Formats: sequence, C-alpha cells, structure tokens
Amino acid sequence: MQQQRRPSKKSLRSLDYLNVFLADVRDGVGPYLSIYLKASANWNPVQIGMAMSVSTIATVIAQTPAGALVDRLNQKRMLIVLAAVFVSIGCIAMGLFPTLPVVIGSQIMIGIAAAIFPPAITAITLGLVGHERLDRRVGRNETFNHTGNLLAATLAGLAGYFIARKAIFFLVAAMAVGSIISVRMIREREIDHELARGDGEESDEEDQEKHQHRYEGILELLSDRQILSFTVAVVLFHFANAAMLPLVGQELAQGKGTSDTVYMSACIIVAQLVMIPVSNLAGRFAHTARKPIFLLGFAVLPIRGVLYTLSDNPYFLVSVQILDGIGAGIFGVLSVLIVADLTKGTGRFNVTQGILNTAIGIGAGLSNVLAGFVVKSAGYNVGFLILAAMPAAGYAYAVVALAVFWFCVPETKTGVNRKASRQKHLAKS
Repeated sequence: MQQQRRPSKKSLRSLDYLNVFLADVRDGVGPYLSIYLKASANWNPVQIGMAMSVSTIATVIAQTPAGALVDRLNQKRMLIVLAAVFVSIGCIAMGLFPTLPVVIGSQIMIGIAAAIFPPAITAITLGLVGHERLDRRVGRNETFNHTGNLLAATLAGLAGYFIARKAIFFLVAAMAVGSIISVRMIREREIDHELARGDGEESDEEDQEKHQHRYEGILELLSDRQILSFTVAVVLFHFANAAMLPLVGQELAQGKGTSDTVYMSACIIVAQLVMIPVSNLAGRFAHTARKPIFLLGFAVLPIRGVLYTLSDNPYFLVSVQILDGIGAGIFGVLSVLIVADLTKGTGRFNVTQGILNTAIGIGAGLSNVLAGFVVKSAGYNVGFLILAAMPAAGYAYAVVALAVFWFCVPETKTGVNRKASRQKHLAKS
C-alpha cells in the first residue's frame, strides 16, 4: 500500500500562494478584455469575439503538447515561471497598444501560457501529496484560487474605476510576478515526478530519474469509454459556459461609462464568493463519491443562461452569478479528481488533462465566435438563449453517455489502478 506523502509546510503554503496569485493570471485579463475593447477601443462584437477566441484557439493547439511536456519534464516549476512571463508581457502589450495585431499576438501568448498552468499545477500537487490526499488538496487549491480571483476582481474594479481601464492589464502582470516568486518557493526535492504524471506508485528520490515504466499509449486512453463519456459532458458544459460572462460584460458596457468595470468586477466577486465554500465542500464530499457532485454542477448551467435573458438590470445580472459560482466551484475540483481517477497507473495524467482541455477549448472557442455573430445579428437576449439551449440539448446526449458510464463502470473514486490491473491480466494469461 502506498505510503502517505508528507511534504513540508513551506511547500504546501507556497502552493497556496501560487494558487492565489495565478487566479487572475491563468486567463490573462479574461472578461475585462471584452469591456476594454468595446468601451475604450470601440470594437464591434465580431471583432471582440475573434479577440477572445484567438487565445482559446492557441490554448487548444498547445493543450495536449503542454500536458505531454509536463508528463515528460521534471522542471514543472520552471514551466510555470515561463508561462507567467508570457502572460505578463501579453497583458502589458495590450494595455499600451490596443491594436488588432498587438491584441491578437498577445492573446496567442496568453493562450499558450493558459495551456501550461493547469497540468503543471495539478502535477506538482499530485507529486507533493499523492492520490490519497489529492481530493482535499485540489479542493484547497481551488479555494485559494477563487480567493485570489476575489481579491483580483476587487482590485481590478477599483483600478478600472479610479485610475483607468488599462490599469487592469498591469495588475495581472504584477500578479504574474507574485506567482513566479511563489512557485520558486516550492521545494523541488519534495515533488515525486513519477507520481506527478499519474504513475500511481511512489518512488524514492534517488530512483526518480532512472525509474522506467511502460506508459499507456494515447490511443489506449482515447479508447476508454469512461474518458470519452466524461469528455462529452465537459465539452458541452464549456460550449455553453464560455461566452456567457463576456456577453454580460458587453451588455453592461452599453452606456454605463466607467461603472461597467465595477459591474463586471461585481459579477466575478459574487461568483468567487460562492466558489470559495463550494470548492472546499466539493473536495471534502468527493472523498466518497465524484459523479453525483459533478452532475449537480452541470445542471445549474442552462438555468443560468435563461435567467440572463429576463432582465438587463445590472443588479439582477450580478445576482445570477451565484449559479456560476456553484457550477464552476464544483467543476474546478471534480474535473481534476475524475481525470486522476481515470488515469491512475497509466503515467499519462497530464497529457490526458491536455487532451480533455483541448476538447474543452474547442467548445469554448466556438462558443465565443458563435455568440459574437448572434449578438451582432439578433441581440444579447437571443445570444443567451442559444447558449442556454446548447447545454439543454446536449445534456440529453450527456445523460445517455453518463447512463452507460453509470451502469457499465464503477464510481471512479473506487476504481482500480489501471497499470496494476493490466499487469494482473497479463500474469493470468
């Protein structure tokens, strides 16, 4: 039986700080970019949709190679440092020169960085604490991440209102510097890099470099029905979810002056306030079961899309973000845990995250492009309704896929080590 890993308090505390600082760095300026481009640069919805999507496209292309890179390299901390530098340069460039070539180029840089952060952070986490403590640690990661988002959104709202909209870009760059300092404080020798790639077996420090395994091939992973069913569900989730908050931001930017930034910050703050306890609770409850919690988070999304169409009152739009907090808080924790369960013993934890996130990115990118064209042609209400209808229609397909998963395979929390199972089968034959 695998021994429970006990990393130092310094490394765990530094991981907390890393999640706080990376909260608003992972996606650059995110929805604030749509406000800035509409209110300050007078871009139309189609141009804004393109600017928002190009980062996602870059992430889609880089996601799987980034996961494979994290699996292969032991320099995971350095990858986070390089990604943070990319985000910092991109944000500063967009703040100073909001032209189409600069914004597109910067968004590509940020998109590449966004592909590196998730697998690198989760790999370091798994390498530090192991599978047995991963659920609570991921819940803690997400709790600190949402706390950081709350702090960043508050500062961004104040900076955008009292200084200038472009001050938000420099705030993200400053947080990127904080993330670099934090990740360097995590002790490298405490990360088990074999465990970090989902090997499922703890290795001695001296053996990590020469430890060799026959890892599962990509085709073997893609042929797994459990992974395919999970992928279908999360792609539909993000196809509907990705463009909702940027659309809210564009609607808030119509004729409201500098207060649009304050309203957008309020949307983020409300969601993050809800995500903090939800993430913590999701990590605790996920210790016994994954699937029911994930389905709860998925179910709130169509309701949220419909509610956005009922009123354009800023206070109402902000209050609807409570549902976003519930869904995102659950999803952020459970998606990592389910992938860890499904890939335990394969040595392909991070590349599987990359493949999954590539599929998610395609859905999110199409969401922003579709929303831009629909809003330009038919208005914001039609855009929200279409986005709400997508998960509702897709939910039926996801229910069928998850029904097969429910009856044919066990709960992932109690699943066996895939490598050990394969070795046992080969021994019998």
